[in-house]
Amino acid sequence: MLLLQAVYYPYHPTVSHTLQAQLDDLTARARRAGFPIKVALVASPADLGAVPQLFGHVTRYARFLERELEYNRPQPTLAVMPGGYGTAATGPHGPAIVARLPAPRTADGMARGAIVAVERLAAADGHPLSTGGLGTRQTHRGGGTPAALVFAPLALLALGFAALSIRRRRGSPRSADAQPFDWDAEG
Repeated sequence: MLLLQAVYYPYHPTVSHTLQAQLDDLTARARRAGFPIKVALVASPADLGAVPQLFGHVTRYARFLERELEYNRPQPTLAVMPGGYGTAATGPHGPAIVARLPAPRTADGMARGAIVAVERLAAADGHPLSTGGLGTRQTHRGGGTPAALVFAPLALLALGFAALSIRRRRGSPRSADAQPFDWDAEG
C-alpha cells in the first residue's frame, strides 16, 4: 500500500475521517517540503501482512518497512503501534523524537501521535512544516484500500477479455500445417 500512498491506515479499528484528512495533508506537505515520509498505523498483527510476528516490535517493523520501500535512496519511515513509535531513515534525532511521545492506545490516538511525530521529524531534518488548516484543503479519499488498487486490476481484466473476444471474432490465422494440441494424446 505504501508504494502508492503516504499513509497506511488500519482496517479495524478505523481512524476518523478528519484525522485521516489531516495526516494525509501533512504527509503531502512534508513531501513537497523535501521530506517524503511514509507512515504506517498498525492496530493489530493483521495489518502487518506477511510479518505479523513484528507486531509489538515497532522499531524493527519501521526498519523492515523502510527496506521494502527504499529505491536508490533511504525512505523516511514512521511506524505507529498501540505501544509506541518506530522510525527509520529519519535522521539522527528521529528515534529520540518519537521516544518522547506518549504511547497511543487507540487508532485515533495513533493518527494524532503520527501528526505530531511527522511535524517534529520534518523540522529536525531541516524541513519545518506549517500545520495550519490541516485537512481542509484536500478531500478525503476514504482510507483503507485506494480505489485504484481495486479498480485497476478489474479494468485490466476487462481489457484482456475484450482483446481476446476481438481476436476470436476476427479468427486467429493458422498456418496450413498447424494442428490443435491434443490433450488426450500420449507422447
